[in-house]
Amino acid sequence: MALPYLSAARRANLEMLATVAGSVAVLCAVVIIWAARIIQGRDMYVSELGAAGEPTARWFEGALLLIAVGGSLIAYAARDIRSRVVILATWTPAISIWLGCGFFFIDSQVTCTRGCPLPVGAEFSWQDLIHTVVAVIAFAAACVAMLQISFAEGNRRLGRFSRACGVAVALIAGAGGISSLLNFHTNIGSRLELAATTIALAWLLVLGLVMTGRLRRVVSTSTPATSMAMRAAR
Repeated sequence: MALPYLSAARRANLEMLATVAGSVAVLCAVVIIWAARIIQGRDMYVSELGAAGEPTARWFEGALLLIAVGGSLIAYAARDIRSRVVILATWTPAISIWLGCGFFFIDSQVTCTRGCPLPVGAEFSWQDLIHTVVAVIAFAAACVAMLQISFAEGNRRLGRFSRACGVAVALIAGAGGISSLLNFHTNIGSRLELAATTIALAWLLVLGLVMTGRLRRVVSTSTPATSMAMRAAR
């Protein structure tokens, strides 16, 4: 009878380790993005860090790959979370996160051109168009995931944090996008985009830490000794 309990503990342990690895990957991505931005020493949009010819291009590619892998691992741990709101429960937050991670992976391989110009007019290029559209979808998927978790059963503090982050990312990224579109104070727009990116990644990191805590509790209640003590208490 001990084998099933031991098996459950092992599964939970492996999942917890994977979630911890995912959280570390996301944290490393945040550090890399900020370090790359500091190294550049000038106002520039986050995507421009990965433009061909930039000294931070390879580092930025690595950061996006870390986000894609780390986010996917965290999403797997959160796969059972579902929103209470019907329209938001059409699919799980994990699917939204996986979708965002997939598009971040594409962005890591299809970077914008030097200066990251808007894909319109004389500066139009398919590369910039693909990169821009994919980035917008990735951010939108992240905001949807935050909104879904904000109305999920369980951790109320995580719900409130997710709601605040979702609203902040949508408003800040939207303002930065409008600034870029109108070519108005793009230095401020680039800072807004960096802020929105940081908030989104911080939310993903917190989600990873919360899921690690839940898995740790599962591990502690799945060991043979704990299970025998629970049966004896009955």
